[in-house]
Amino acid sequence: MTKRLYYEDSHRKEFQAVVTACEQTRDFWRISLDETAFFPEGGGQAGDSGFLNEVEIWDTHEKDEIVWHYAKAPLEPGTKVTGRIDWKKRFSRMQQHSGEHIVSGLVHARFGYDNVGFHLGEQEVTLDFNGAITKEELEEIETAANEAVFANLPIQVSYPSKEELAVMEYRSKIEIEGQVRIVTIPGIDVCACCAPHVKYTGEIGLIKLTSVQAHRGGVRINLLAGDRALQDYQEKEASARIA
Repeated sequence: MTKRLYYEDSHRKEFQAVVTACEQTRDFWRISLDETAFFPEGGGQAGDSGFLNEVEIWDTHEKDEIVWHYAKAPLEPGTKVTGRIDWKKRFSRMQQHSGEHIVSGLVHARFGYDNVGFHLGEQEVTLDFNGAITKEELEEIETAANEAVFANLPIQVSYPSKEELAVMEYRSKIEIEGQVRIVTIPGIDVCACCAPHVKYTGEIGLIKLTSVQAHRGGVRINLLAGDRALQDYQEKEASARIA
């Protein structure tokens, strides 16, 4: 079992650990550590990349409670390493994911719709809901979402008991076995989620809902948050100047 440092501090960029195993798989190696700040793929969010000492880690996955770091070179078991995650990429993903929770929570509260699909891509985020939302309603949701960002609300993490979960209202797309991790944005959303998030909604910076379209009896919404929303604005502004 790998100790998950990202649950203790989602903003930890560097850490010390010991290599516990190193296995060659085709043309790469997978390395496990006694503890890690690298988040493995899960909850719709991709695995972290970065370095262990000077060895590049290009992806991270979990199997049987062990976090495996996909490496371009081997590391001997017992080696002490310094891990450094690609912070720019991780922070952007946390901005997108926390922004998605805000939007999904607002949509659920207003319309009663469930988020039935979520994909956090490297360019944008898509959210699928099982009901109709007009462009005018989307603008209202976007305004409310950014009000939640500007309020700089704390994003809280808890691990309720089975008895507490039985009487708790929370969003969840799948049936979860074992301990459930609940991410709460006060007054906005309560959701089961395994991924790291920003600590305060203000860190998201900005939420922009770029489109809404019919999808499988409901709608698909495209979302940009934080650095991606800023980049989109800058690109559109540059395009308008050229025109």
